[in-house]
Amino acid sequence: MSENRPKLLIVEDDEGLQRQLRWAYEDYDVVIAGTRAAAIDALRAEEPAVVTLDLGLPPDPDGTSEGFATLAEILALKPDTKVIVASGHGARESALRAIAGGAYDFYQKPVDIDELGLIVRRAFHLHGIEAENERLAQMGSGDVTVLGGMITAAPEMLKVVRTIERIAPADVSVMLLGASGTGKELLAKGVHDSSKRRKGPFMAINCAAIPENLLEAELFGYEKGAFTGAIKTTEGKVELAEGGTLFLDEVGDIPLPVQVKLLRFLQERVIDRIGGRKSIAVDTRIVCATHRNLDEMIAAGTFREDLYYRLAEIVVKIPNLAERHGDVTLLAKHFVSRFAREMNPQVKGLAPDALSILNDWGWPGNVRELENRMKRAVIMADGKLLTAADLDLEGREGAGELLNLKAAREVADRRAMRQAIARCEGNVTAAAKLLGISRPTLYDLLKQYGMQADG
Repeated sequence: MSENRPKLLIVEDDEGLQRQLRWAYEDYDVVIAGTRAAAIDALRAEEPAVVTLDLGLPPDPDGTSEGFATLAEILALKPDTKVIVASGHGARESALRAIAGGAYDFYQKPVDIDELGLIVRRAFHLHGIEAENERLAQMGSGDVTVLGGMITAAPEMLKVVRTIERIAPADVSVMLLGASGTGKELLAKGVHDSSKRRKGPFMAINCAAIPENLLEAELFGYEKGAFTGAIKTTEGKVELAEGGTLFLDEVGDIPLPVQVKLLRFLQERVIDRIGGRKSIAVDTRIVCATHRNLDEMIAAGTFREDLYYRLAEIVVKIPNLAERHGDVTLLAKHFVSRFAREMNPQVKGLAPDALSILNDWGWPGNVRELENRMKRAVIMADGKLLTAADLDLEGREGAGELLNLKAAREVADRRAMRQAIARCEGNVTAAAKLLGISRPTLYDLLKQYGMQADG
């Protein structure tokens, strides 16, 4: 079943080779990208474990500059990705540079499908071992672990967890509201694991990552011959989750025609495959999530109000990491301990200046951003204690992790407030005047972002 197939991102601009590689790797969930921008979009949406990357990408198809820039950006966003680099340009020099830059392996063009296939399989195997080691390390840690391995001691998050545990046994639809990286899928899995459906399948689908014309087929399936390319009858995710739970991530991105079919399923508990002539009864629980403002979408006519009330029988709001008091320190120490064991045993903890800057940071990418930052810091550290310099946060303001305008605005707000308060030597009234806002407004913003008046 496709949901269990490992994700493989192929970054290649040659359309003929794209088709050849897609055909050769039918055992994987293959995603194709022909440019750096498309590759990064696919990385954010699909989070593949393994990437094959042609260094000769446009606008430099005869060189390697664009390919190496793509490699660096992939590893900056998702350091655990296994990137297999390909090039026909100066193969030995390119291979050495790629490996030094963090690539998992290198192969020289022209492509030998069997040889590359072996490298890809090894990469997936290693990624799986590393992921299992991380899981076991987390289980064996002394941190406060709740609901399927989530680590938190923050009252704000513990309240969310207790809510999930209470509502899980009731067979109602649940909507999780929160920003990217806050753990929505982990909490959705927690709903499933704490419910009477825990022995059934748990399926997850990112509605924003699937093109509009394919989403209906992905959700509801299709009959053989329903459209060009439908060579066999295929069950959709709703049907595959029979007896279990279907997690719809970014449900706000579902187009209106598909919303109608989803509403019918929720009302009547039957689906119609594309091209099908009979309705199929399905017993599947829906848990969904979004970071979008569905009230505004309903008012604009882009999201059905009746569907909202069917999906949101219970609504759970997930706080950002910056709103989870104490969790930045707790999680940072956990990640240091875990990554040090695996990658740099000389690292024993965090220096005071590192803890200070960690707690002052806005974390627009939430826990995912913190985890990536700690991993990179542990790898690069020379001393026993990670310092603020190892974290490389000053002056970056979340560069490479700002996924949307809201995150960028928060980073800008934090920077402006820190600078104003520092310039006014902690005088909040003077800082507010410098910023052109009232004193109560500045206090409200400081509280919103979990910052202290002393900057």
